Amino acid sequence: MSFRDGPFQDLRVPLAWTAAAATIVAVIAALSMLLADKRDARPDHKDPDKTAGFNGARSQFDEVISPISGLFAAPLRWTGGLADDARGYFNAVDENKKLHKEVADLQRWKDAAIALKNANQRYEALLKLRVEPDVPTVAARVVQDSRGPFSNARIADAGAAQGVKVGNPVISEHGVVGRVVGVAKTASRILLLTDVESRTPVMVDRTNARAILTGDGGAEPSLNNLRGREPVREGDIILSSGDGGLYPRGLPVGVATKDLRGVWRVRLYSDRAPIDYVRILEFEDFSQLAEAAALDNKTLPPLGAVDSAQVKAALEAKLAPPPTPKPAAATTDAAADAKPASDTSAKPGAKPADKTPDPKAKPTAAKTDAKPKPAQKAHP
Repeated sequence: MSFRDGPFQDLRVPLAWTAAAATIVAVIAALSMLLADKRDARPDHKDPDKTAGFNGARSQFDEVISPISGLFAAPLRWTGGLADDARGYFNAVDENKKLHKEVADLQRWKDAAIALKNANQRYEALLKLRVEPDVPTVAARVVQDSRGPFSNARIADAGAAQGVKVGNPVISEHGVVGRVVGVAKTASRILLLTDVESRTPVMVDRTNARAILTGDGGAEPSLNNLRGREPVREGDIILSSGDGGLYPRGLPVGVATKDLRGVWRVRLYSDRAPIDYVRILEFEDFSQLAEAAALDNKTLPPLGAVDSAQVKAALEAKLAPPPTPKPAAATTDAAADAKPASDTSAKPGAKPADKTPDPKAKPTAAKTDAKPKPAQKAHP
């Protein structure tokens, strides 16, 4: 019996209502996935095995898709390997000369590095500096994660079972790749430096200037928040600064370059070769290990007897009134008043002063400016 002669021959489905219902269902599903995709989640320090924002459904999806993605990526890796082998065969002579020159240059750098390392070890021992311990690593193989045109992420085949945690830095044989933003049991998601949500604190090796490496979806992320006079130049080496506790200090990131618009960008070291195998650093900054409650404790420990006596003496010396100085002027006046009134008084046995004029002294005529008047004649 054909479909036309069956019971559904008179069934009429309105296409407009069907299309509207399918669109509404698709919109609801898309919104649900966007709300569930919390990519900026931080690990829960109270429960390190728990990763907020990385729900169970997404963890299971990444765990299932990881081997499938690796299976589909295998032919691409084999094709790339064959192309590299053919290129190396035809360029073997030039590569050999280039490698000999690099080995000679690296030998000189090796000797200088050994001398500097010995000097630094002596300085650290002399100054009793606390150096950072070696960071353990976990090796993993990564595959492409195609979640959208603006997403730059990878899926690694190492997860919580291998000790990977959210926030762990990821490096390749060339430089920094990114950091872990999600962890399942046997898989983890790596956010690359070029992703639009990536923010990495870096520094310029020459000037020690700080900056924020901001991903914008392109191959070369930009350098933002640069300060100072000429903080960066063309060709400067960019390293991780260690600020914020996300990355260890001194990891190689790339080389500074300026684009056509005058914006400073970084040519990443990790782009020198395809990212196939990486190392996940089990790095924990001291700020992550410190207890916030202990740091916020404002109760001071009691002082000892010697410390209490010193503090009390210092407070008394500080609060004591200053001594009043003696008035020097009043003392001088009092001494002057204590002298006898007449210093010329006759002492007993002294001769009295003779005040009789000396006969030999010549009399001094009084000078006068008045002229004598003429005598008047008497009238008869």
